[in-house]
Amino acid sequence: MYAIVEIAGQQFKVNKDQKVFVHRLPGAEGDNVTFDKVLLLDNDGQVTIGAPVIEGAGVTAKILRHLKGDKVIVFKKKRRKGYKKKNGHRQYLTEIVVEDILAQGVKGEKKAAAPKKAETAKKTTAKKAPAKKASKADDLKKIEGIGPKIASILAENGYETFAKLAKADPEKIRELLVEKGGKRYAMHDPETWPKQAELAAEGKWDELKKWQDELDGGRS
Repeated sequence: MYAIVEIAGQQFKVNKDQKVFVHRLPGAEGDNVTFDKVLLLDNDGQVTIGAPVIEGAGVTAKILRHLKGDKVIVFKKKRRKGYKKKNGHRQYLTEIVVEDILAQGVKGEKKAAAPKKAETAKKTTAKKAPAKKASKADDLKKIEGIGPKIASILAENGYETFAKLAKADPEKIRELLVEKGGKRYAMHDPETWPKQAELAAEGKWDELKKWQDELDGGRS
């Protein structure tokens, strides 16, 4: 019996007692986890396909250890420009062992009952509160090298203002981008972002614009 299951945004074909390396999972070593996004089940030739997932099916596993993957080197060079850039990246991974594949019996998330008018009013008020916080956030896209997706990742992880980004460690920003956005973000170099953010926070727009004209996609 095997299953095709989605784990941390990736799809895996798994069997019982199989060890799998997946993107970093929350939880400590030794914890048991259940994955309910089962896309296909094969039980001795009897195949069940989900639409998109099989309701009630699941894969149970145990976290063996947290680790980092092999180092990936990203090297860039521009001919006759004297430009060379070398970055390394190691993906955060979790090793799990599949303990069981369940065709049914895994409970999905229960749908909440329709809220009363009073509760609805409270939730509506609660939803409006973060909007005030969002209005205080800076437009991080003004930093050379930061696009809408990266700006969203930074804001969701506590770097929603120029002042906070100015105090950030470029290496931690690089790891955050890869962890939240995938390996394609290993190509981005946040080395100049804190300094750009510092100039923006201080309102030195002319000085920032002059420097950005010398940068290449945010790289010095």
